[in-house]
Amino acid sequence: MDNEHFEIERKFIIRRPDPAYLEANGVPSEILQTYLISSPGESARVRKRWHGDEVRYYYTVKTRVNAMRQIEREWELTETEYDAFLENADPERRPIRKQRWVVEYRGQRFEIDLYPFWKKQAYLELELRSETQVIDFPPELDVIREVTGDGRYTNRALAREIPDEEE
Repeated sequence: MDNEHFEIERKFIIRRPDPAYLEANGVPSEILQTYLISSPGESARVRKRWHGDEVRYYYTVKTRVNAMRQIEREWELTETEYDAFLENADPERRPIRKQRWVVEYRGQRFEIDLYPFWKKQAYLELELRSETQVIDFPPELDVIREVTGDGRYTNRALAREIPDEEE
């Protein structure tokens, strides 16, 4: 994967879904992402992703355009390249580990991230075709609130400081 594209996404804090629902409807993977020292206005990271026995590595640079839209450039790496990028890890940010479940529902792809630091809630991302697209949530997902424009809930920000769980 070596591409550049606009990414339009909305983000939500949801109640942690029932594990039985995720297992019946989702595809899991484990992700470890490390943020790198990057230029102002950009966010650079490397990601190690496990899906079953398969491990893949990625380098991603994102440039924010507005609250919902950003330019994303991503390349697949070898393990050696991944290890070399780790030398430039941002010392002010901890690596983020999460379990991601991808749930398809009515033509939409919901990415649900379960973090070890939250027990009652999870993070949901949805890539959209347009900024005005209407979202049809699965009834099993309980949205607490939208955090699309809230900078505290980007993964880059979570690597620095973790907000308390919602009530």
